[in-house]
Amino acid sequence: MKIYNTLSKQKEEFIPIEEGKVRMYVCGPTVYNLIHIGNARPMIVFDTVRRYMEYKGMEVNYVSNFTDVDDKIIKAAIAEGVDASVISERYIEECKKDMRALNVKEATTHPKATEEIQGMLDMIQTLIQKGHAYVAADGTVYFRTRSFKEYGKLSHKNLDDLQGGNRSLLVSGEDQKEDSLDFVLWKPKKEGEPAWCSPWCEGRPGWHIECSVMSKKYLGEEIDIHAGGEDLVFPHHENEIAQSEAANGKIFARYWMHNAFLNIDNKKMSKSLGNFFTVRDIAAKYDLQVLRFFMLSAHYRSQLNFSADLMEAAKNSLERVLTAAERLQGLVKTAQEQAMSGEETEKLAVAKSYMDKYAAAMEDDFNTADAISALFELVKFANTSVDANSSAAFVKEIYDEFANMADILGIILEKKAEVLDEEVEALIQARQDARKAKDFAKADEIRNQLLEMGIILEDTREGVKWKRA
Repeated sequence: MKIYNTLSKQKEEFIPIEEGKVRMYVCGPTVYNLIHIGNARPMIVFDTVRRYMEYKGMEVNYVSNFTDVDDKIIKAAIAEGVDASVISERYIEECKKDMRALNVKEATTHPKATEEIQGMLDMIQTLIQKGHAYVAADGTVYFRTRSFKEYGKLSHKNLDDLQGGNRSLLVSGEDQKEDSLDFVLWKPKKEGEPAWCSPWCEGRPGWHIECSVMSKKYLGEEIDIHAGGEDLVFPHHENEIAQSEAANGKIFARYWMHNAFLNIDNKKMSKSLGNFFTVRDIAAKYDLQVLRFFMLSAHYRSQLNFSADLMEAAKNSLERVLTAAERLQGLVKTAQEQAMSGEETEKLAVAKSYMDKYAAAMEDDFNTADAISALFELVKFANTSVDANSSAAFVKEIYDEFANMADILGIILEKKAEVLDEEVEALIQARQDARKAKDFAKADEIRNQLLEMGIILEDTREGVKWKRA
């Protein structure tokens, strides 16, 4: 299995610290509002990475945090006249609802920053004792960036260039800093802000220290994979490396994975441009399985463009997959219990070759786009090579291959049961009664009536099935 490592800027063979086990940390959202579709991409991508590793038999300790203390949370709390925790807890629950709807598995641990303050105080104290941090006159604690000789190794930025060149790359600084490149570990409280006691001042942690501490507590000082959106490479992940390695004296993470940006109609998503969509906005128009399928249709390191046309295409493609799965599910129930024929054995080898292609794509830096292509080859095969005369053993083998591919991608093959209103149900039953009475003219009349109501009927060996037009 090869992973593109942002640290080395190349694909590397994945070798976990402990054989058969994976320690993986994924930066989670800041919970001040409903999550947007940009937040959804890393959730879906790295959930799929986890699913594939688990399919391979690895035990994945998957940690993804909630940043529940932040300027944006405080601003929202002040606007509503409530405590910051009210805002963060509300949107943690809403985020979890969206994650379930996207079929993103619960993390092994979902730590909250506000519950890990003591660990942050301990790490900051260690950094001060080792000379990597210092306390300013007002109680702010800064990390001495130049004290960590490898600073810039993830983002491939040069300290001198940062110092004298592009000022926009610098973390905002104050006159009390020893160096403009130094960044905050702890800051004094402002009026109306949540705060905690510390040896330096009453205040709260800087953003970067939070993930270093939560990763260490739940995964250990050295982890296998640290992941997130590419916007986190600098300064967030760069600063995490500096803090963690300076404090612990060990390599922080062996592999760094970053997904590319999501654009809307070829433009950066922005509220000012009016192209900002929450996951709930999309859920109002589509089943969120469509959004998940769309997100995986491109390689995670490629920029992905979101548009209405592309979502419709994803919807139609997913429908092909679900329809093929539904057909196989029906055949599994009705197929004859008999030994697989020689011809079926040969066909099964062809079907398994598609799974081999699928696995090869996933082994190559989780290329879900190519994996989905292999899935569609299996869809075409199943539609043309499996029928009512196939043996139960053959049908089940094909369906199991299908189900494995879908599960790794997080696709739920069982279509959601949709409740029809009483009038539609009564008409379907009336048509059934007319067919039994051989009153085919009336049956056709009812079928046409249902069609006008947007209900399409299909007569199958398993009975009458229906779908929305």
